[in-house]
Formats: sequence, structure tokens, C-alpha cells
Amino acid sequence: MKHPLTVDDLTALRTDFAADPSYRIAQNAVTKVAVQDIALDRAIVTGTDHSMSHHLDDWKVTNQKKSGRCWLFAGLNLVRPGAMSAMNVKDFEFSQNHIMFWDKLERANYFLNAMIETLDREVDDRTVAHLLHSVADDGGQWNMFVALVRKHGLVPKSVMPETQSSSETQRMNAVLRMVLREGASRLRAVEGGAEDLDKARREVIAVVHRVLAIHLGTPPEAFDWQWTDKDRGFHRDGEMTPQEFAQRYVTLPLDDYVCLVHDPRDTSPMGRTFTVDYLGNVVGGERVTYLNVEMELLKRLAREQVVGGEPVWFGCDVGQQMSRDLGLWDAALYDFRSVYDHEFGLTKAERLVFHESAMTHAMLFTGVDVVDGAARRWRVENSWGDENGQKGYYTMNDSWFDEYVFEIAVPRRVLPPELADRLGDEPIVLPAWDPMGSLA
Repeated sequence: MKHPLTVDDLTALRTDFAADPSYRIAQNAVTKVAVQDIALDRAIVTGTDHSMSHHLDDWKVTNQKKSGRCWLFAGLNLVRPGAMSAMNVKDFEFSQNHIMFWDKLERANYFLNAMIETLDREVDDRTVAHLLHSVADDGGQWNMFVALVRKHGLVPKSVMPETQSSSETQRMNAVLRMVLREGASRLRAVEGGAEDLDKARREVIAVVHRVLAIHLGTPPEAFDWQWTDKDRGFHRDGEMTPQEFAQRYVTLPLDDYVCLVHDPRDTSPMGRTFTVDYLGNVVGGERVTYLNVEMELLKRLAREQVVGGEPVWFGCDVGQQMSRDLGLWDAALYDFRSVYDHEFGLTKAERLVFHESAMTHAMLFTGVDVVDGAARRWRVENSWGDENGQKGYYTMNDSWFDEYVFEIAVPRRVLPPELADRLGDEPIVLPAWDPMGSLA
């Protein structure tokens, strides 16, 4: 049954709005000033102290610029302190461009393999349509980062520095999407068998590699590494491959890390592992697997890692209740209810179900303020440069953690034994379009 808006409906809407002085005041304000400035709760702003009882970082933040590489930046930022300590330097960055090159190439191959696997489905099949829509995105997940480091290693930023396209990926990604969607069409037109399909896949990969090399440069097979430390001591490692460099200077046991999430929906029971269909980047690499846990455990393990001296990689819905200028997150930072006279009441689970929330960004916890054994706020190393917040570091009140943090990566050894035992279970497979498959 259809319900069009009638003339009486429209008259009533206009009359009701005009009859309430608070609506007219809100209209006057918001038509002249940005709504977030009107709704900003000054009590939360002035009541948030940015100091922390446990504070790890003493290095400058990085800058992903106009790209969606936050998950790679966060991963490299996690292993950066160990490398700086091993080299005895004050500041150091791994090449974000290098690891993105390999992610793009591996991701293209992953996509083409998925297109071959789904040849028996119609193009408008929901899984195929999802894969075609999301091709060549910048985002990723923790297991995808580990797979890249394991296979391709790392290099210093000076060996493969940023390019215009690594810092602003939109144009390059548009070309990659054209190449890969055309490649999907070609694969569906192949009339031969497996060998013919593989030949077509390799031809597309050759074009993708060419595009990436043109935009990002060619990754080195080996490079010469030497440096001067903060005490003016000179060191020379000589020629190294990226794999050798990673083995020497990644001091954290990345293979032992697991990804914990808080997904309160019924589709993901607590204490169970799950994955998302066709979520990954390296064919034959580690599958993206989550262990779903209660929020209190997620927060406790994150707190204990930071208190113990190690930053924590995490994924969240970054744009919700955030002030970029202030570098502040709080679940009630903006009082939109008072502005719009409407109670915004979706739960965390409902926000996932109705597409109001998803993992959109990855960062590091580098500090925590602990009072009576519980965290009341968190210090966050972002990768948006040093112009906002406290020179690029942000403060997250604990209320925001509950609502908008979805995942952390921690060593397997910190899990309670009963949960560690569940990591070997065959994971539940959620469909490719599930919101927990969002790329940070």
C-alpha cells in the first residue's frame, strides 16, 4: 500500500515547525554556523584532560594524506618503535608506499581469482556485484597487513619514498578499477579451460603491475642500508632484501597476533571465530579471522598491553562523534538531540545491521589513563599529520570506545585459555557484503 505525501501532510509539517520557537532558533543558528559547532558539548570539551597515567609515544605522527592506507600506517606505526630502538634513532618510518604497491598487486590477483571462482554466477549476483563495486579500494585489515609483511618484507621510507599517487590515490585507483573490471569482463568471455583463464589473468596482472610501477615506482629487490644513530654512531648493514630488513627490524612476533572484535549482533556469537567471504589480499595467505569477545575483555586486554609498554592496533568507526580540530572522541560529544528534537537511539548492533556504522579507520592506542584499575580515556596515534589534536595525537573518552571501537590486534598469549582454544575452530563465514567485512 502506497502512502504519498498529501497537501494536508505538507501543510501540517510547515505549521508544526513554525509553531515551535526552539526549531526556529535552531534554524537561525544552523543556517549560519556549522551544525557540529552548534551541537558541540562544551562541558565534555572542557572536562576532558588530555594527560595519561600511561604514555608510550615520544615520536612524531605520520601522514597518510589523501589515501585510505590507515590500516597500513597503523601496522607500520606499531612496529616502528621496535625498529627505532634497534637502530638507536629518534625517528624512523618504514615505507608506506612499498607495502601499498604490493597490497595493490596482491589485491588485484585476489580479485581476479574471485572472478574466476564465481564464473558460474550471474554478474548481478550479490557477491559478484559486491566484489565489482569494491575493487581497488585502499582499506584493509590486520591479517592482510601481516600477510604482506610476511611475503614482501619492508623497506625504509627513504628507499621507496612517497609519490604523488601514493599520497593521493584517487586517480590511480580509478585506473585500476577500469583495468580490473575490464579484466573481469575478459575472464567471463574466455571460452577455453583453466589454462586459458590463467593466461587471461596473467595478462591483466601485467597491466596492473605496469600501472602501479608508473604511479608508485618499482619496489627494490635489494638495497644498501646504513644510518647514523642519535648518538652520532655510524652503522652499515650493507645490502639487504626487504624480507631480510623486516626480519631484522620488526621486533614484534606478528604471526602470533590475533584479531579480536566486538560484534554484538546475533550473527556472530561471543567466543566464536568468524570470517567474511572474499575478504583478503594475498591468495594463499592467512585468512582474515576474527574472534568475537565481550567489550570488557577487549578493553581490558588493550589496557594491559599499553600499561605493559606496547601500543595496540585497533579499528573503529572514526567519523562518529569526533572533533578533528580538537582531536577528541566522546560518545556524547555532539548534542544532536537538542538541535533536532529527536532521540538518536540505535544500539551498536542496530547501527551495524542498518548500515549506520562500520569499521572505517585503523589507528594505535599509545596511552591510557587508568583510575581504580579501569580506563577512563585513551591516547591515540592517528596518521592524519600533526595539524590537529595534540600534534596529531587524539584523546578518546572511554564512552566512545564502547560504542565505536570494533577490533584490536593482540598477542595470542594474552587471551584467556578458554578463548585461545577457540582460535582453532572453523570460523563462521559471513557473506561478502557483511558490515564486519568493511575495510579500515
